[in-house]
Amino acid sequence: MKKLIAFLTVAGMLTFGVTSVVMAQDTEAAQTEQVADTAVQQEAAQPVQETLVEEAEAPQSFHQVLKGKFIEGGAGWMFPILFVLILGLGLVIERIIYLNLSTTNTQKLLNKVETALETEGVAAAKEICKNTRGPVASIFFQGLDRHSEGLEMVEKSIVSYGGVMMSRLENNLSWISLFIALAPMMGFLGTVVGMVQAFDDIEAAGDISPTVVAGGMKVALLTTIFGLIVAIILQVFYNYLLTKVEGIVNSMEDATITFMDILVKNKNTK
Repeated sequence: MKKLIAFLTVAGMLTFGVTSVVMAQDTEAAQTEQVADTAVQQEAAQPVQETLVEEAEAPQSFHQVLKGKFIEGGAGWMFPILFVLILGLGLVIERIIYLNLSTTNTQKLLNKVETALETEGVAAAKEICKNTRGPVASIFFQGLDRHSEGLEMVEKSIVSYGGVMMSRLENNLSWISLFIALAPMMGFLGTVVGMVQAFDDIEAAGDISPTVVAGGMKVALLTTIFGLIVAIILQVFYNYLLTKVEGIVNSMEDATITFMDILVKNKNTK
């Protein structure tokens, strides 16, 4: 009986020892597999992390930078300024097309009118002016239409209609000037509102954190930057249009003086 108990005790101890060894081996194997899996995962994740770092360090295009800054500035302030830019550029394109169509080779037109007056009369000269594009030809047509009433009426008609043509040339320029002034004002307003919001964030945080102050000021100043850029773009086109109008007006004045001299020379022509 004692031998049986001793045998069972030894068998139990051996069984427990073997089980412990097996469990230890299994644990070591599991740990080894876990370490291996972790190493594999790290090796697999390393290229992805390197790719993300490379993508983060890769230089962004101008379009991406502009889009990011536009979003940071806030749609509530950026879109109205963008709308002002679109309207201003639309008026600029319309004026450029109109002024280019209004540009006339005045010397060539004067030669045709003079030749027609000398050879075929006033009706032929009027037909040439009618078929020629531009304000100068329209002014000549109005003068020739009053030719039968005397040179004094011709001169008055030219002066009056010349004023009408000048106002048409300068049409919509006042709106472009308004948009030039409006764009930076809207940007300044967005900046002021953004600064107020930044101070509200500081008050809510209870501490003047450089991150809060710098972030709020950066977002607030973006609206001013965008407004100034819009104003600069429109100002460049506005000055170009003014120069174009001035050139057409000077050409128109010189042409009308020469035109009056031609009429005086051919005052008896019918």
